[in-house]
Amino acid sequence: MASPNAADASSAPEPSKETSIIVPRAAKAHNGPPPESKEGIWLRRAAILSFWAVVVLLGLPVWWKTTAIYRAELPLQDMTDWAESKICKPVFPLRIAVESSISSHDAQQLVRLTQHAIDDLNEFSAHHLRLMPATSPYTANSSQEVIIDGTSIRSDDRDNALVIRMIQVETGETPRSQLQSYSPTLDVYYSASQLPAQSSTSSPLASFIAQELHTVFAEEQAQLAYLLAAQPGAQAARTKALSVEKYVELDRQSTKVLKYAPTYHLTFSLFSPSYTPSAWNIEAALRTYLSPLLESFSGISNFTVDSQVQLYATFSPSIHQPEFDEHLKAWTLRKEDLSAFVNAAEWPLSPSIGEGPTVNFILYVPDASQSPLLVKENAGNSWLIPQWGGVHILNVQNVSTTPNVLTAEDLVPAMHTFSDQLTVLFGLPQAPASLPLRISTLERVRAASLIFSASSTLGALAQVYQKMPSIPVPDNVAQSVDSTIAHLQQACHLLREGRFQGALEHARIAEVEAEKAFFERSMVGQVYFPDEHKVAVYLPLLGPVAVPLVMAALKELKGVLASARGR
Repeated sequence: MASPNAADASSAPEPSKETSIIVPRAAKAHNGPPPESKEGIWLRRAAILSFWAVVVLLGLPVWWKTTAIYRAELPLQDMTDWAESKICKPVFPLRIAVESSISSHDAQQLVRLTQHAIDDLNEFSAHHLRLMPATSPYTANSSQEVIIDGTSIRSDDRDNALVIRMIQVETGETPRSQLQSYSPTLDVYYSASQLPAQSSTSSPLASFIAQELHTVFAEEQAQLAYLLAAQPGAQAARTKALSVEKYVELDRQSTKVLKYAPTYHLTFSLFSPSYTPSAWNIEAALRTYLSPLLESFSGISNFTVDSQVQLYATFSPSIHQPEFDEHLKAWTLRKEDLSAFVNAAEWPLSPSIGEGPTVNFILYVPDASQSPLLVKENAGNSWLIPQWGGVHILNVQNVSTTPNVLTAEDLVPAMHTFSDQLTVLFGLPQAPASLPLRISTLERVRAASLIFSASSTLGALAQVYQKMPSIPVPDNVAQSVDSTIAHLQQACHLLREGRFQGALEHARIAEVEAEKAFFERSMVGQVYFPDEHKVAVYLPLLGPVAVPLVMAALKELKGVLASARGR
């Protein structure tokens, strides 16, 4: 018998069953982009490669060409050799003509013995005297063949550094000599018995002449030795011709000398603390007392001159006012106040007018209430301002009144002072007593200094060229360098021949060309342009373009590497 529960269970309806469908995960992600075909991948890579090809093959060459810095080729090795004094070793062979009325054999014997005596005295090999007998009286147009260091050179009398005139006398002490003040001539007085015999190997007369020549050119030897000693590899120039004391003296003098220039501008200024004097006859004074000196210097430099008058010119407030000295019976200025005497703030003194540097000469006429005005320490009334000019205080004789116009006679003391100051500023040697010899010495010193200066400038330019590859060097710089080297070679050649005026002309041109090359405007403007500035200019322009290209290239490279590892 069946259980009721069983019947109920059999008769009850069956529960409904739900059907579940399992969908693969790949089917759920079917909404994304389809897989990229191989043709698409290669097309994308070709596009990226084309962009890079345009940048590398077209963009970079165009950028390089348009932004490249042009640098002309320079003879760097030659420039460095000139700066290190390896090419030109300046020598100064001075030709000295000996005029005499004796026979040619006796004259040659005297010249030979004198030459031996000079060579024994000479302790500076770069500076040597070469004697030669004069076959004709000393004229400006005669010429002859001479032998210098084994080389035959045609000599013009204008190239003679000195002429020795042998004068036979019967009275007075002999031998004796006299150097002409305004002529390069040394007169030697001797007696007939003092002439050397043909068989003699020495002579008191020859020794006397040699000693006199050594004394005449001692200052020049010292100045040239001082100049050569400052050059690279030339320390041997400090021979016995240049003692320590002399070196210190020349070094102190060099601090006063103006730097060489082809043209100097001279300004003469009259300053007065009151309304008088209001005029001065400066033109006549300059024409009489200073023009001859400037004419003597014309072979070395040119000069332009102007003048001015300034009234009510007061002292500089930075100095002590003049004090009356009972001992000197004069008003005095302290020596330490002289450097600030010029009232640069109120006195119209232009630092440079025209092409060359300005040299100022000031004539100060003190007020009658403070006259005479002197320097307390030395009771002087003038002083030199190194590398600038000079000052002269003109104390009028009648202290009760000051003249309205200063005549040329009133200006004579000032003109003498200004002449002396100009020679110091210009570097004229103080010895010997002959002015033409001193000027010819200055000519040789200037020629050598200009050769060294131009050579040093070439060396500095070579260093700039090598150490700063980012600065442009135009063709005109290379042309100036070539011109400088050519003129330096010619100047050095003329020095060896003893033609010093021509050497100075070529050295002057070389200095101008070297300065022109070194201070070229297009180069100077790029000297202080660092690479950081270039980065600051290019980064904002190239950054937005370079980032997409670089990222795309990196992505493709990463994909290629992933595909290679999957294989």
